[in-house]
Amino acid sequence: MRLKALFFDHPASVGQTYWQHFGSASWFAYALSKAALAVSAHALLPCLFEKTASRIVSGLYQRMVVAQEKRR
Repeated sequence: MRLKALFFDHPASVGQTYWQHFGSASWFAYALSKAALAVSAHALLPCLFEKTASRIVSGLYQRMVVAQEKRR
């Protein structure tokens, strides 16, 4: 596979530049990290963050799947 393809083919397939995709993927990583921390705290103390991870994942789904379907 060409080196250029490794960096640019996938972002182009979702209608983004490399840097747009980098920013979006980084934002998702940050949001998933917050969800992971919330669910870890919830595992230790079930009274904490009862719906936080679910809300974050639902928001990510809306941003990734639903919004992209609307753009098609």
